[in-house]
Amino acid sequence: MKSSVPSSPRRERGRAHTVLALLTTGTLLLTSACAVANSDAAGDAGSADGRTLRLVLTQEPPTLEPCESSLTATGVVVRSNITEPLVERDPTSGKLDPLLATGWRQTKPTTWTFDIRPGVTFQNGQPFTAKDAAFSIDRAVNSDLACNVDGYVFGDEKLEVHAVSPTRLTVTTEKTDPILPLRLSFVEIVPRTTSTKAKVRIPIGTGPYAVTSWQTGVSISLARNEDYWGKAPAYPRARYVWRSDASVRAAMIDKGEADIATALDHTSADKGNTVAYPNNETTALRLDGREAPLDDIRVRKAIGMAVDRKGIIDALLGGLAKPAAQLVPPGVVGHNDDLAPVPYKVAAARALVKEAAADGVPVHRQITLVARNGMFAGISEVAEALQYEMARVGLNVRIRMADTATHLQYQLRPLPRDVGPVALLIMHGNQAGDAAFTTSQYLVSDGPQSTFGTKELDRRIAAADALSGKAREKAFAEVLGYQNETVAQYAYLAHMRGLLGLSPKVRYRPDSATGDEMRLAEVSPAKAGRH
Repeated sequence: MKSSVPSSPRRERGRAHTVLALLTTGTLLLTSACAVANSDAAGDAGSADGRTLRLVLTQEPPTLEPCESSLTATGVVVRSNITEPLVERDPTSGKLDPLLATGWRQTKPTTWTFDIRPGVTFQNGQPFTAKDAAFSIDRAVNSDLACNVDGYVFGDEKLEVHAVSPTRLTVTTEKTDPILPLRLSFVEIVPRTTSTKAKVRIPIGTGPYAVTSWQTGVSISLARNEDYWGKAPAYPRARYVWRSDASVRAAMIDKGEADIATALDHTSADKGNTVAYPNNETTALRLDGREAPLDDIRVRKAIGMAVDRKGIIDALLGGLAKPAAQLVPPGVVGHNDDLAPVPYKVAAARALVKEAAADGVPVHRQITLVARNGMFAGISEVAEALQYEMARVGLNVRIRMADTATHLQYQLRPLPRDVGPVALLIMHGNQAGDAAFTTSQYLVSDGPQSTFGTKELDRRIAAADALSGKAREKAFAEVLGYQNETVAQYAYLAHMRGLLGLSPKVRYRPDSATGDEMRLAEVSPAKAGRH
């Protein structure tokens, strides 16, 4: 019988204050994008006849290597288009569905058995069997290729994989892993003839599309796999181009030069040609509890109370986000439905800071608020609003806008030394659908993106991770509540929403996975009929 991972799919209204109104004065008065110069999408042979699906991304993928598909820029092209995993997670329900595996079960405490779909071939004509599945898992997780999926999904764990027969596979873990099928949904399957010495440029998979060309710096073209084992996608061809400017991407939709455009922003998009969707990203301030005054929980909680989430969302984020009370967004296993965003209470926050100061906490010590340029539209204005709000309750804050490389130095261990107290503006996306991927990174004491923690929180996280089903959901929900009450490493801001540009010529319903995995087979012409 096929296993599945269950999922669980108030806040006092704050008022935008004067500083937010002032900040938006210059932000929202942007002119609409002008004509797109040198847009090769417009000149693509076949695009005008409606048989080529044209997509514009924010950047060129750094690689199409399938074992790097947990990278957003890679996964949005590769996952479930060119290559496929054994199982896939429904981003709305959280349920695991069969793909290249037709079923799976836990046959021993540390062993899972998978039934492999028969009659599937790779795009090069090679038959797909359990040996290819075993090879792909071993290559992604156990090899020296340093695949992103290995570190992000599996950590340091090694797997023992064995093809029992052409249609049966066993995977054994070092310790009991109740969510192994979910983890394996990140492993894209490739032929066992694929190199184990180097990452590939043009991948071969079992997916509905195959790569026909990659012109570096220009475009990536795909063609429909006519031997695909599943339902044939509507479009015979697909073509990706990339433009870094959101206004240019929006203009390409408006001018009919693209059918789908990713990551638009509310300041430049035409509302008639856009669709908003939850994108799994949560923004928050990570407060370094190793340094005074942030080592005092009263100060950390005061910052949470000082943030006018609703005001920031309405004035600076185009109303596209929802106030957050935890890092885990709705729909992820472990999301705590009972947690409400901290009420916006300036007077109470100021009183907490004064109480800490009376006990000798150096509340006037300068805190550096670090934010990354381009993290989302309006990031600098949001940083200024947060600086203002923290100053209102008696804290001394300066802003440092950083590039990606510098921001990563603050974000990941080993953390920089001798920089004083830091409030780091982060944006965390849990694309895996389970709270374990958040807690292992952001909440455990030695997590790669955690500044501190407690032994009791670590114990609770480990205990939750050993459970499955409803017990797992409940335990992780309690972990998130316990963190807020006793550790308070984060002042949450918002669960973000993405904005996708859509041509009137196509039909596509984005979901919480769209930013990381856009399944082209789910796109169809707006008018009835097959190409």
